[in-house]
Amino acid sequence: MQLTTTRLHLREVKPQDIPAIHALNSIPEVDEYNTLGIPESLATTQALVDEILAAQTAVPQVRYVFVIEDKDTHAFMGLAGLVMGKPKYNSAELWYKLRPEYWIKGYTTEAAKALLQFGFRTLQLHRIEAGCATGNTASYKVLEKCGFTREAHTRKLLPIRGQWVDNYGYAILEEDYEKTIQSR
Repeated sequence: MQLTTTRLHLREVKPQDIPAIHALNSIPEVDEYNTLGIPESLATTQALVDEILAAQTAVPQVRYVFVIEDKDTHAFMGLAGLVMGKPKYNSAELWYKLRPEYWIKGYTTEAAKALLQFGFRTLQLHRIEAGCATGNTASYKVLEKCGFTREAHTRKLLPIRGQWVDNYGYAILEEDYEKTIQSR
């Protein structure tokens, strides 16, 4: 499966992505607001990728993870995904992480918008949620640019590097997404 935007290709993870994923997850700036933490070894990343690959063939598929690549150079830029919620709620959680050299250039917003389109149009979701540490200004600006509404400030929810960190909860409904698309 592949999603395409003006500047990006989003494609499913492949086993050969392990070194690039390990490098991404090992960057301290990328890990600053991440609950996953820096991997202990390449074997830790291998286990994570094995879970992703298994999820790609699961029926029903409850986790979609995409490699974000530059459309022209095919350079590995980062990862983004949707984790499906309980079927009854017809919802998912959006997440993303990019290498720092691609920050503040609109790539994360572009990838997130592609995942919103996939979620609402292809998966027929009702609601897509996202969360970020309250200090992660860049992340919540991406969500707001994509039409998400901040719905919550949850105290000390995120375990990040041995500390409990506050979280902002965001969501966008299918009807909000459609309004956003029509206003463009």
